[in-house]
This record gives sequence, structure tokens and C-alpha cells, in this order.
Amino acid sequence: MKSFIVACIAAVLLAVIGSFALSAFQESADKAFSTTSVRLGA
Repeated sequence: MKSFIVACIAAVLLAVIGSFALSAFQESADKAFSTTSVRLGA
């Protein structure tokens, strides 16, 4: 039972750390799809 609780705590900690890591790399839609430096078309 003790190892199950430790595994649950580890899973929650990994989820929280992953959430912070992904939000750090996330860009807003305006910045991600801006075309100021890229020319589209021929």
C-alpha cells in the first residue's frame, strides 16, 4: 500500500512539472502565426 501511495504522489508531481514545462514553451496564437518575417506565396 505504501508503494502505491508513493507512485500516486510521483505521478502527480510529474504531471505538475510537465504542466509548467509545457506552459513555458507555449506561444500565443498571434506570435505563433505571425507572418512578419516569412513571405508566403511565390
